Amino acid sequence: MNSSEVKEKYLKFFQKKGHKIIPSAPLVLQNDTTTLFTSSGMQPLVPYLLGENHPEGKRLVNSQPAIRIQDIEEVGDNRHTIFFEMLGNWSLGDYFKENQLAWIWEFFTKELNLKPAKLYVSVFKGTDDVPKDVESAKIWQKLGVPENHIFYYGVEKNWWSRSGTPDQMPAGEIGGPDSEVFFEFTSVKHDKKFGEVCHPNCDCGRFIEIGNSVFIQYKKLSNSKLEELDQKNVDFGGGLERITAATNNNPDVFKIDIFKTIIEKIEQATAKAYKGNEWQMRIIADHIRAANALASDGVSPANKLQGYVMRRLIRRAVVKMKLLKGTIEDMDFKNLSNHDSVIEEVERFKKTLDKGLVEVGKIKKIDGKKAFDLYQTYGFPLEISEELFKLKGQEIDHEEFEEEFEKHKNLSRTASAGMFKGGLADHSNETTKLHTVTHLLHESLRRVLGEHVAQRGSNITSERLRFDFSHSEKLKNDEINEVEDMINKEVKKSLPVSFTTKTLKEALEEGALAFFGEKYGDNVNVYSIGDFSKEVCGGPHVTNTSEIGHVRIIKEESAGAGVRRIYAKIE
Repeated sequence: MNSSEVKEKYLKFFQKKGHKIIPSAPLVLQNDTTTLFTSSGMQPLVPYLLGENHPEGKRLVNSQPAIRIQDIEEVGDNRHTIFFEMLGNWSLGDYFKENQLAWIWEFFTKELNLKPAKLYVSVFKGTDDVPKDVESAKIWQKLGVPENHIFYYGVEKNWWSRSGTPDQMPAGEIGGPDSEVFFEFTSVKHDKKFGEVCHPNCDCGRFIEIGNSVFIQYKKLSNSKLEELDQKNVDFGGGLERITAATNNNPDVFKIDIFKTIIEKIEQATAKAYKGNEWQMRIIADHIRAANALASDGVSPANKLQGYVMRRLIRRAVVKMKLLKGTIEDMDFKNLSNHDSVIEEVERFKKTLDKGLVEVGKIKKIDGKKAFDLYQTYGFPLEISEELFKLKGQEIDHEEFEEEFEKHKNLSRTASAGMFKGGLADHSNETTKLHTVTHLLHESLRRVLGEHVAQRGSNITSERLRFDFSHSEKLKNDEINEVEDMINKEVKKSLPVSFTTKTLKEALEEGALAFFGEKYGDNVNVYSIGDFSKEVCGGPHVTNTSEIGHVRIIKEESAGAGVRRIYAKIE
């Protein structure tokens, strides 16, 4: 079965179960500067999982292209990819565990004809605060899953929230236990380096996760306790590539139709076979596929943010090609990409790689420090330095290299804190108030500065909001004061905050603001603040402006060419 057939079967199956197919979000969310990429199908749906009404109803399904760079070091094995497509279905306060598990079992065993004997499941073993998920285990048994195919795991494997374990969740964040489905490739022998006993989560390659049903039923309180949500939700995600591999009973996801052409082109370019060179070829295929997807979304290689990630992926692919081919002069990536930005970056890096090779030739004795300098200056990953210095009969001290690398990682981690976390920083009352303020701020800016003003992104924490908007000049003090006064005037009017569901065309014809870089379904929610503001949005919002308090603009600055940034807080 090919990937298109799997995707079509999935969407049609859940459509028959009353789900509305919603469009996928772009890889780079136009109205969210708090995250680099869309990394899951649920990321754009957080407001609705918190209780906002989705314009398409309570049952949703889609297929979402995603990038998850946290897995970059895992790429090269039989199942990890940076870029993937996630099949997802959601229940927003409608059905729960019994229907979800029964339907996904039906989809896997009836629609895709996966043999039940090859399927294993995992459930949450519980904590002091959250009970063991015996309910899911009983449902699986009722569906015919034998007891020895049901495994219990802790918070690291079978708990989901955006921040990690229940202890790591901030106040206002939602989460819950999950139940995963694994496919067993009996042709793969257990590698004992992962432990004496083989089990679904042992990472030996014998099992592959093909689906995860998350039961979002808890919210973190300010006193660090978890409370049950009034609206209990289901969030399912299953990697299209992995599911397709399971239907073909082949443990290598790079053998499916999606990768067939690019792997063949890599074989031609390197004059080497895939067999025996799987690790490097998988990395090249995955990274170039991801870079092509980013280029299609308008991203170009650069020194920071999305562009930096794209550059890193391309350069890693070039290095792997160098290791396979042994020469860089005639490395041709034109067959692997039809995007000019990708080809140009390859050509630039080939020159940098040449310079790096000259520097390697000058080094008589290697230490970890010099290997790291090569990595930082020329983009040489440790593996290429190792290969090159082995030719000189020298070994790299891994401990020294890791020490330097950890210093670099800690600096990078500090500089990019929060960049991979989508949506609002938390979902407390304070962030809800400030999210509503962004509507008042947006409209006030348009009235004071002109209708050319359009939101370009926002970041909201419980302490302040950050709002980016199109405008070419620094705001004068009297303009800032006028905007601030206008907001507070509307707050004091105790205006109702309400929403209606309309088609996007109807919303735009009525004058509602919308973000044209984003994709919308057939229906959208239009939020109105009295007669002052009307905007297409997914929430969350207060019900009346009297709940907000006094708003003060604390800073205004440039956020790039033609974009200004305002910081504001509630006093």
